[in-house]
Amino acid sequence: MAEINVSRRSFTKTVGVAVGAALTLPKIGVSVAEARLPAGAPSDVVQLNANENPYGPCAAAVAAITRSERVASRYPDAREQEIRAAIAKLHGVGTENVLLGCGSSEILRIVDNAFLDATHNVVVAEPTFEAVVNFAGIEHAKAVKVPQTADYRHDLPAMAAACTAQTPLVYVCNPNNPTGTIVSREEMADFFSRVPRSTWILVDEAYHHFVQSPKYASAFDWMGKQPNLLVMRTFSKVYGMAGMRLGYVVGPKEPLATMRKYLLISNANTAVIEAGLASLADPNRVPEHRKLNADTRQWLYNELEKDHRRYIPSEANFVMVDVHTDVRAIGESFRQRKILVGRKFPSMGNWLRISIGTPAEMQTFMTALREIVPA
Repeated sequence: MAEINVSRRSFTKTVGVAVGAALTLPKIGVSVAEARLPAGAPSDVVQLNANENPYGPCAAAVAAITRSERVASRYPDAREQEIRAAIAKLHGVGTENVLLGCGSSEILRIVDNAFLDATHNVVVAEPTFEAVVNFAGIEHAKAVKVPQTADYRHDLPAMAAACTAQTPLVYVCNPNNPTGTIVSREEMADFFSRVPRSTWILVDEAYHHFVQSPKYASAFDWMGKQPNLLVMRTFSKVYGMAGMRLGYVVGPKEPLATMRKYLLISNANTAVIEAGLASLADPNRVPEHRKLNADTRQWLYNELEKDHRRYIPSEANFVMVDVHTDVRAIGESFRQRKILVGRKFPSMGNWLRISIGTPAEMQTFMTALREIVPA
């Protein structure tokens, strides 16, 4: 989908459309890559498959990308220092505590590279974002998958109990992909107290900015207090830059120094650094897009409830819907209608993950859902 240059005036109009739609409509084991847009796909495909932000980067970020042509011939080292400093300031840490990645995916890869081998395991929830497990397989490490709770959340006590002397890494995605559920502040605090200090706790907060629940707390609240904590975020979601690839991890100097050995040199390109700096400086980006996402998501809830369909309440920019049959076949039916939906998660084979698109895209999805899976 083409990026959208959103000025303040046009963005306000966009927000108005979303809110208006909510009011005026009738109560308005597969690889990660398999769900991507295929080469040569028509431009009018509705993409609700990869949890992207359909509105693109903020206007200041788009302008910054354009300006980056002046320094495109230079390696990005100096600008890397600037964005690391901005991220460090945001989280109240030193620049030595920040590591940049080519998207958060590179962070997941280098964590596995640094700490796992054939004698070790990584503890994860089932289901969760698969990348950390996939990269662990490359290192010949075992993935210990802990089933989620009855309400589709991380079973943190069971995950802590699964950490042994052979577990250098435990991965917590909060909010979780694909369920959109969270663990609470109290649950996280208890988890931190139970996990052995010899185990690095990697908390993936890719969807942090969309959370509205007062029960939630960012793991950054424990940064500096929990010595075995690593926290990861990305510019792919609320900042609308999934195609530009920029993520980061914050933690103690020692593990980051080990991880740095596995990074590509100059792994963050100049254009995305410029866009990232502009995005962090925009005070309206996060609250506006949190509300825009929540309003459109609520419209989807209303429509699903109207049809008496089961869904999992989400704190992210996607929702899982029970379609009562194998998701892969349902996905093909959507594809025939030029709508891309989420991939199949084997442990939740009848649950379809839907990214929150624009109000018009969600209307298109609901019309197709009612045709493909009648209520």
